[in-house]
Amino acid sequence: MSLSVSRRLAAVTAIAVAGLFAATAPAALASPASVAAAPTPPDIPVANVKAHLTQLQSIATANGGNRAHGKPGYKASIDYVKAKLDAAGFTTSLQTFTSSGATGYNLIADWPGGDPNSVLMSGSHLDSVNAGPGINDNGSGSAAILETALAVSRAQLQPTKHLRFGWWGAEELGMIGSKYYVNNLPAAEKSKISGYLNFDMIGSPNPGYFVYDDDPTIEQTFKNYYAGIGIATEIETEGDGRSDHAPFKSAGIPVGGLFSGADYTKTAAQAQKWGGTSGQAFDRCYHASCDTTANINDTALDRSSDAIAYAIWNLGAATPVPPGQSFENTADVNIPDSPAAAVNSPITVSGVTGNAPATTKVDVNIVHTYRGDLVVDLVAPDGTVYNLHNRAGGSADNLVQSYTVNASSEVANGVWNLRVKDAAAQDVGYVNSWKITF
Repeated sequence: MSLSVSRRLAAVTAIAVAGLFAATAPAALASPASVAAAPTPPDIPVANVKAHLTQLQSIATANGGNRAHGKPGYKASIDYVKAKLDAAGFTTSLQTFTSSGATGYNLIADWPGGDPNSVLMSGSHLDSVNAGPGINDNGSGSAAILETALAVSRAQLQPTKHLRFGWWGAEELGMIGSKYYVNNLPAAEKSKISGYLNFDMIGSPNPGYFVYDDDPTIEQTFKNYYAGIGIATEIETEGDGRSDHAPFKSAGIPVGGLFSGADYTKTAAQAQKWGGTSGQAFDRCYHASCDTTANINDTALDRSSDAIAYAIWNLGAATPVPPGQSFENTADVNIPDSPAAAVNSPITVSGVTGNAPATTKVDVNIVHTYRGDLVVDLVAPDGTVYNLHNRAGGSADNLVQSYTVNASSEVANGVWNLRVKDAAAQDVGYVNSWKITF
């Protein structure tokens, strides 16, 4: 990124981002005053990121052409990243697990300082498939967060939040490493993670600029960065639920991230917007032997790396706001198959002064065999309906998700309902529990 772009981003940070956080930020993630005072994010040198990719390529070349789980190239990749972080002053730890009869490794790196009860975590999977060295998938995300972590060290950043970085093993086998990490975190530690940012393929040779649409504050932070450099973005759908953010999301942790495209085909409209070649895949070397250092678009890698730093600097500077009063219904409510009527799970709220906040939080835990059938609404005491989920998620099961609702026009006290309807036949489930926090 050029110096002039960096200056322009610095100028818009205090205006656009502060306005965003004031309007839409979940309490766990942001405070308008603190975001306005965030230090200026650095320009991440793309040459440094590419130097890490060159090292990962060399590791693969020296170890049978890949960096896959259970292969020596993966362990050598972990050792390379760990050595860089140890030298930069991070506290690192290796977490081991077993998958497909082989030992796998997660690398966790903590930057000293920040609120230990409010952790901003960023992660990428470090393994490749057996077929190739995996330089875009996912050396690109791994190298970018490594260089961003090193930039944190160079700046001796002292964010409000505690910063943590993770490099995951065996993602290509089904997110094994990240699932192991999340599943083995005590509940108290999970609750301390205020946000998880995922970066899986960010240097695709025929790139798109896709932003996860899971947590609204994280999503808008990335959108603000790209708006500041004049790049339009689209919502990421190709990898939804297929990368390491999924275990965090299932645990109720707010997630977000970036993606530059895999084997989906770039449309003519996307080529007009972003350049590149329509009718071709975003990455024609996806999961192939040609995913080498020649398979990287430097401009996309540069922009994505700077976007990562922008998000970490701004979200990391946000002052956590203590959660408000919570009310929960843990009674199971069966959801009958379509075409039956919707069911309601009520919560009676009392003792809350005034209206609900603009960041009313709704945590939903629904057990269901096909969440793509479900329409889920929050119904206020006066009957106003706020849609939370509308038949998204395809064939995946269960719906465990946190939502932020601007219910500031509603009186808090009264009976709130979670209304759930099964909109298509052949699948059933039940509301396990739900919670509303003011």
